[in-house]
Amino acid sequence: MIAGIQDRLVAVRESLEINQRDFCKVIYVSQSYYAQMESGKRPVNDRTISLVCSQYGVSKEYLITGKGKMFSENMADLQLQQLLDVFTELEPPFRDYVVLQVKQLVETVKKQKGRSSTRKDKKTPPSP
Repeated sequence: MIAGIQDRLVAVRESLEINQRDFCKVIYVSQSYYAQMESGKRPVNDRTISLVCSQYGVSKEYLITGKGKMFSENMADLQLQQLLDVFTELEPPFRDYVVLQVKQLVETVKKQKGRSSTRKDKKTPPSP
């Protein structure tokens, strides 16, 4: 079991493979303030606990006590629910626009992945 809540914050962030800067943006805390929480120089407040749990799907019990599983549910399910919550607030024309933009984003990512794997193949020297 990881000793203190600050150590569990680090463990959560590292398991998500997110740097402090990006982690802090999502929970609306400055990086310097968050770094002090991770180092134990500042207490971890209830607001931070709630935001880490809601934004990253972390189990509140785990974060506070270290007991149980780190994540309360599948992260993809949490992100999908957040997306649905926002999506349902939109008027139909805006929903159509969002769907179109997401499709275009997926295509762009696929193309970029194809290019990056091609570049990697070119950089790899042939085996002797």
